Amino acid sequence: MTRTVVNRVLLGVVGVVVLGCGVLVLAGGFDLYRRLGVDPPSWWPLTSPDQPVVSKPSRWRWAGSSWWWPTVIGVLSVLVVGMAWWLVAQLRRTGLSSIAVPTPGVGGLRLRVSARALEEALENGTAVLPEVERAGVRLVRAPRHPRLRGAVRLTPGGDPVGLVEHFEDGPRTDALGSLGLAELPADLRIRVLQRAPVERRRWFRRRRRGHPRVV
Repeated sequence: MTRTVVNRVLLGVVGVVVLGCGVLVLAGGFDLYRRLGVDPPSWWPLTSPDQPVVSKPSRWRWAGSSWWWPTVIGVLSVLVVGMAWWLVAQLRRTGLSSIAVPTPGVGGLRLRVSARALEEALENGTAVLPEVERAGVRLVRAPRHPRLRGAVRLTPGGDPVGLVEHFEDGPRTDALGSLGLAELPADLRIRVLQRAPVERRRWFRRRRRGHPRVV
């Protein structure tokens, strides 16, 4: 699961919880239950404008127990550490925004190329093969040199060996020559889609023609 998916799921869950709590508080604060004739259960957190969100018996119910405060402090500490870790993970970027291009013989000149422009050129150069269904390339940080990470999805019957040779002799070699770099390591992940069974293909063909599914 990528960082973007995790962020979206986490933000979605937090948003739903906060929205739900806000709706409950607003419904009780505006006395909507009485106006609408709704009878909420007794354990409902807020049913009228004069009622506190957490009642006094609920606030002091477990205060005398020896496990209460250690548990509260422990849970809050875990939440704080988890949110701090998540914030640091967002600030730490694994990708590069640009890459330095050597300028031999020209003193005082610094030339940088957009990483996204390089990634798009590599993706387009890889996708020229008819068997490539989808290609994605990212330029990431590495201890000594920038590194390419690519993910390519081939149609059923695609040739992974031919794709590697094409990527090495074509897009990657062109990038090295254009940028004047001595090396640009690359990690290429290839996925070959499987052919659908004959019965399944026939079923899809019948569905497209308007025939009902036969079980």
